[in-house]
Amino acid sequence: MGGFFQVAWAVAGRQIYKYFTNPAFLAPALFPLFFFVAFAGGLTRVGDVPGFDYAAGYIAFQYVWALLQAVSMGGAFTGFSIAGDFENGFARRLMLAASNRYGIILGYTIASLVRATMTGALVTVIALVTGIPISGGFDLFGLIGLAVLVNIAATLFGAGVAMLLRTQQAGPLIRTPIFLVLFLAPVFVPLNLLTGWIETVARLNPFTPILTAARGFLAGDPTDVATAFAISAALVVALALWAVYGLRRAEKAG
Repeated sequence: MGGFFQVAWAVAGRQIYKYFTNPAFLAPALFPLFFFVAFAGGLTRVGDVPGFDYAAGYIAFQYVWALLQAVSMGGAFTGFSIAGDFENGFARRLMLAASNRYGIILGYTIASLVRATMTGALVTVIALVTGIPISGGFDLFGLIGLAVLVNIAATLFGAGVAMLLRTQQAGPLIRTPIFLVLFLAPVFVPLNLLTGWIETVARLNPFTPILTAARGFLAGDPTDVATAFAISAALVVALALWAVYGLRRAEKAG
């Protein structure tokens, strides 16, 4: 276990250093900020639609989605970094030197959490500047917990793809599924206002209960909490196995 954590901290330290010394370290927050400003600013009147029953208002409604998108994209960008490490040869040298290679996955995940903290904080500051009401109290820790689990799940997914393909050309395969899951959820209006095929897809989307619970935490009205955390934990476990599978394929490829 000592080797496991030593490898994890070494990998995390290197990634965090790269993160803060790279001018593009806030890139994962740019897309969520763009969507937040566009949706919350241009679609505010949607909050007046009959049946829109979110107590915290439309800006808060969009903020939660933008926050979860920011932490998800932080996980995706970590996958890009892993693929880049394989392309430049660092990852192969790391695997030769690591006393416990499973610590590599944990190290990248720790670094991704640091990235998510920074990008999430930036989105939150912008939301506070725009006047978002905060009424969740201690329930906000539930929102933070879901954001952490979403980031870990996205990181493990990206890590598995990156280690499986070991090239930055895997970028679309990391980014596209995450975008689809995010956008096929109740983004603009609550689930009860959706109709047609998008309603069917949103109800089947595992991200929908997570998003609903996160919005409930912010409004001080927790809902679907057990379902959201159960789905989040199940995704983390399943995607951890996926990341381990990618690591083993990378080991076999040399």
